[in-house]
Amino acid sequence: MATEVEAWTVASQQDGVFNAGDVEEPYNDEDDELNETEENGNWTPQEKALHEARLKAKAKRRLRRTSSRDSTRESLSEAGGELEGDPTSPRGKLSANDRKSRMGKGRGLPKKGGAGGKGVWGAAGMVYEMEEPDAKDPNYDESAQGETVYATVEPELDEGELEKTVNPIVQEYFEHGDTKEVQMLLEELNLGHKKFEVSSLAVSLSLEGKASHRELTSRLLSDLVGKVLSEADMARAFDKMLKDLPDLILDTPEAPQMLGQFIARAIADHALPMGFLDHYKGKVDCDHARAALDRAAVLLSMKREMVRLDNVWGVGGGQRPVKHLIKEMNLLLKEYLVSGEVSEAEHCLRDLEVPHFHHELVYEAVVMVLESKGETAVRMMVKLLKVFWETGLITLDQMNRGFERVYQELPEISLDVPLAHNIMETFLDLCYQEGVITKQLRDTCPTRGRKRFVSEGDGGQIKH
Repeated sequence: MATEVEAWTVASQQDGVFNAGDVEEPYNDEDDELNETEENGNWTPQEKALHEARLKAKAKRRLRRTSSRDSTRESLSEAGGELEGDPTSPRGKLSANDRKSRMGKGRGLPKKGGAGGKGVWGAAGMVYEMEEPDAKDPNYDESAQGETVYATVEPELDEGELEKTVNPIVQEYFEHGDTKEVQMLLEELNLGHKKFEVSSLAVSLSLEGKASHRELTSRLLSDLVGKVLSEADMARAFDKMLKDLPDLILDTPEAPQMLGQFIARAIADHALPMGFLDHYKGKVDCDHARAALDRAAVLLSMKREMVRLDNVWGVGGGQRPVKHLIKEMNLLLKEYLVSGEVSEAEHCLRDLEVPHFHHELVYEAVVMVLESKGETAVRMMVKLLKVFWETGLITLDQMNRGFERVYQELPEISLDVPLAHNIMETFLDLCYQEGVITKQLRDTCPTRGRKRFVSEGDGGQIKH
């Protein structure tokens, strides 16, 4: 056993590393007794088990020390360095400031690649980039980041919201006719990529309206191009309407012809490209779309060409000559006396769009009654005026003004119609009974004075 201890000691010194823990503990008297007992072959089972346990413990200690020396030797060979320090120092340390593991584990390299430790800002040669300030950082200072700009962001309107927003704007435009106000309202909206639908919505509403509405719509489209809409947006809108014509004719049977007039007017106003119609030649399968395009082509190929297309919707109510309006109202009343259709007369009067001139209709109706023969015209005119009064088509002011004009001209009318006063009184009584006129208006009607014959020599002349 002593020989083994000396061999292990010499082996440790030859390795170049000496550790005090490598020296085996010296034998004591108890070990000598065990050896003598072993030689005599007189071991008890307890002594034999104790001896084997000691041998196993020694073998484990030798194996642990050997593996520790091997790992240290490998780490030094990888680093290309040589052993430094005192090999006889306790625990075999290489340097007092060495950061290598003391447990004999790992590759023996410095922790964190040499970038760790107290007072260390990182590895040598490391360059740190400028970091953006984080708003969630507790040390974040908002005032030090410069001026803060706040802006209101309007979300883009979807199809449903666009229709609900634009329809009231267009309907209100039909009342005031100010295109600049419409432009200002549209600029406040975030129309996005659906702004072309503004044109299609305006045209669809005007198709269900009157001729004056369509005229206003054509002016609106012309004024919006270059400001809110582009020619490409306008072309896209009319292309959509041409595809929707099968649905539009369900509410407006004349939609193909009207849409063709809109296209011709837009081209004349430079709201649509001049070659808009050329893109559809030989490419249209829908009969309604073909009719609309043919209508536009005919209007653009007229002798006067595009110069007169500003009147494609006719002349609006207040812009018509007075003589023309009077003629239209006379024709309206005569057709009513023949057909007796009150609804048709009401529709024609509304189409004239001259509510400030309705007193002329009252005047012409009363004069027709005075010049007519029989009671049929009287009853029909009373019925017509009653309907106009109840529906609010003719206001109280217009009704009174029409009758007062007849009162002023009644003496001249009596020259052609001697019984004008009597017929007028009968007509006023019926109108008052039906609630068409007031009692004050009826009482202000001029009456003919008392008639008497002076003498036979007067020749039967009537004296007042």
